[in-house]
Amino acid sequence: MKLLIVDDSVVIRRAIERTMKSQFFESIQTAQNGALALKIFKNSPIDVVTMDITMPEMDGLTCIESMIKIKPSTRILVITALADKGTAVEAVKRGAQGFLLKPFTEDDVNEALNDLLEDL
Repeated sequence: MKLLIVDDSVVIRRAIERTMKSQFFESIQTAQNGALALKIFKNSPIDVVTMDITMPEMDGLTCIESMIKIKPSTRILVITALADKGTAVEAVKRGAQGFLLKPFTEDDVNEALNDLLEDL
């Protein structure tokens, strides 16, 4: 499986990437905003995405919606500091299957991704 990590914070991208190196992903790519993520997504066979919501150029909700239109089977885990219920509901409406709040631990990310992928 191939993973795309999307977050405008390099610290967050690296933290998720470090955590996922021990997982079963054959490749991991990163993007600092939704516009770049969508470009990568269109040109690479991505299976799983971790997505921030608040980013420059294209926000995560818009990016999720675009990705799901291109490849509906994509598994998307939103990882955000936006703790309101409305954001979570909107992310799921647009196609996300999981939601994790920042700050997170390595175990939090592993558990959220395992939940996301358990029925594959």
